Amino acid sequence: MMQNQSQIIIEQSIPLENILVVPTKDLFFEGAWQGLRGIDELDLQAYMEIIQNSCLFLSRPQMEQNFNYKQIIPYLVFKHEDKYFLMQRGSEASESRLRSKYSLGIGGHIREDDMQGSSIFDWARREFAEEVDYQGKLDVTMLGILNDDSNEVGKVHLGLVMLLNGDSNAIKVKSELKSGELLNIEECAMFESSMENWSKLVFAYLKTR
Repeated sequence: MMQNQSQIIIEQSIPLENILVVPTKDLFFEGAWQGLRGIDELDLQAYMEIIQNSCLFLSRPQMEQNFNYKQIIPYLVFKHEDKYFLMQRGSEASESRLRSKYSLGIGGHIREDDMQGSSIFDWARREFAEEVDYQGKLDVTMLGILNDDSNEVGKVHLGLVMLLNGDSNAIKVKSELKSGELLNIEECAMFESSMENWSKLVFAYLKTR
């Protein structure tokens, strides 16, 4: 059977690598929800055990079109004092569906060799260092788990949202990010309409804290 042209273009733009996924049916033992559920609203340990016990490492191009699996994405939100680091993705970002959008989080796929002899929090620190230039200490904690089935990107991803509390404001973007600035909640609100979906959901959660 021939692939359609749009599918070929998508697969050609996605790295050929195996990434961590979990069958969608295994994840939502309490029923699927939409948005960010904080660690006070769910059994975080139960979800982490499901991810550990049911995870597979499968081809990323295939998983981008397979709604039977969720790609597990740690989503890293940086905070210094009362300000969050709001970034804008570049117009040439690798994920074309998120180009030029504003983001409160840095996300990344987990590859098999990422987890050899290290915890997911160690992975988070490494991923953060790849995307931004930060001079200071970090305290990494879990905020919750994010699910968003409202669009094609969200249907194949699940976010493990982590808060990175920093003791310094010496932070700037690098890699494919275009810009970044520390802003308080009121200042972030001015960019809410231009945020990527996950950031909108995280921001809605942060506004209630």
